[in-house]
Amino acid sequence: MNADTGAAEYVAEFIDGPLEGEFEHRILVGGKPESRVGMMAAVDGLESLFWYDAVDERQVNGQLRVRFRFDADDSDPVEFDEDDND
Repeated sequence: MNADTGAAEYVAEFIDGPLEGEFEHRILVGGKPESRVGMMAAVDGLESLFWYDAVDERQVNGQLRVRFRFDADDSDPVEFDEDDND
């Protein structure tokens, strides 16, 4: 990866919901991180679409990191136990 490629990426951090604690390298769109992302994931063997909204961004060791919060209202329904992710 060269410097130009690194500058075109950011790290998405999912802070709650079914993907809590997950990180993903994503590409900047128009030089900026997305404000909303849809993520497909299998929960109990069923594929579901989960929507996440950006809540803040920061630099960590020269790398852009964006934290995303789960939008349960717009996501596929799934039984999610908050206590399972502690």
